[in-house]
Amino acid sequence: MGMSRSGTVSAVMVREALYAPLQQGWALEDLLNGTPFDAQVMREDAERVPVKHYARFWRRLRRTIQDEFFLMDQRTMRPGSFAFMCSIAAQQPTVGQGLDVALQFLGLVFADKRAVLRTQQSMAAVVLREDSAQPARAFTYFTFWMYVHGLTCWLANQRIPLLSVDVRSATPDFIDDYRVMFSDNLRFDCRQSKILFSADVLAVPVRRSAEDLQRFLRHAPDNIMVKYRDEQSLSSQIRRTLLRSDPKSWPDAVGLAADLFMSVSTLRRRLNEEGQSYQRLKDAVRSSLAVKWLADEHYTFVDIASALGFADVSTFYKAFRKWTGTQPSHYRAILLDKNK
Repeated sequence: MGMSRSGTVSAVMVREALYAPLQQGWALEDLLNGTPFDAQVMREDAERVPVKHYARFWRRLRRTIQDEFFLMDQRTMRPGSFAFMCSIAAQQPTVGQGLDVALQFLGLVFADKRAVLRTQQSMAAVVLREDSAQPARAFTYFTFWMYVHGLTCWLANQRIPLLSVDVRSATPDFIDDYRVMFSDNLRFDCRQSKILFSADVLAVPVRRSAEDLQRFLRHAPDNIMVKYRDEQSLSSQIRRTLLRSDPKSWPDAVGLAADLFMSVSTLRRRLNEEGQSYQRLKDAVRSSLAVKWLADEHYTFVDIASALGFADVSTFYKAFRKWTGTQPSHYRAILLDKNK
């Protein structure tokens, strides 16, 4: 599914994109010229803004300052860099090779950021190596990951679920939009910044034409920002309810419909209209809880299986493999850097 037209993004994200240019002496008026925003967006109480406006702002700002990375590196990422990266990646035979070439290119673009693709068992990790001892702002890392993840999804012609996103920076005051864009499992104050996903996708053949590339670039960055959830939607409401309660006591569809004062058929129809089902929502919440607990060595596999409501560990293993494409033990090993 594409991004919801009614999707919104916090004004904080606008201020984050403006932060480095303002620090480096650009005038706010010049930065906002030609964008859908005025100086009101800088107020702490500024309302959320439509995603399509944010995308227009993003495109205009990078043209104004002539940097697709918003002056967040010592070197500029000149306009056209992302397009060139996509072009050379699309000429590779597989997603893994395309991603590898793209990361090499980014290593040439930036002064102190070199990302490498590592695979371990059934897990893939893109690890960001930095020369700087001081971590960057969270927005810097998430912008980097947005380009990398967006390109990888386009090469594979599918949305690739990120099992976790690690960043070196401290937890920012506002992370809701990052969760929606990337993964429920965001980890801060990490030793290294990296993203984790199933390695299966790396073997997918790249079949992208010049026309595909033009269409992709014409709609960027809208199409490389994950679909924003409408927080008022029924699926978001159910998701919040599930997260607040013990998985062992989750109601079945009949019980849930009764709780929501609607019939089972209405529940199914409304979720279907949102591209969801109750089972998929339960799987998504169980998966996000599982990856969060796997990051904590205090939880055994038995503990996690039981907490998620599974009868035994083998059933949990089978479900986790279905959700993520990898085994819980492989996930934990690479997440905790057990095998270097």
